[in-house]
Amino acid sequence: MKNLDDIMAMAQNVQNELEKAQAALDTIEVEGASGGGLVKVRATAKGRIIGVDIDDSLMKPEEKGVLEDLVAAAFNDARAKADAASSTEMSKMTAGIPLPPGFKLPI
Repeated sequence: MKNLDDIMAMAQNVQNELEKAQAALDTIEVEGASGGGLVKVRATAKGRIIGVDIDDSLMKPEEKGVLEDLVAAAFNDARAKADAASSTEMSKMTAGIPLPPGFKLPI
């Protein structure tokens, strides 16, 4: 059963590499922005929010609705950038591993 042992060793190696990649994703930072940079959200590639920066000019009661929209847009921008960074890092890890088309490893 040498082949089964080889397959199991390869699976264990892939699992170890996946764990390393997941840990690395939490160290990669991205920044989402909206309103021409008036609202910024910093996040990790794993999706953890690190910080929010809101320009003082938006801190007016009459700007509340605009501010809420800009915060949501900045969060969405940060999430999209985090997803892209995550995808890039995971594709580096899986390079050379024959995976079926469309197969995604859990992160």
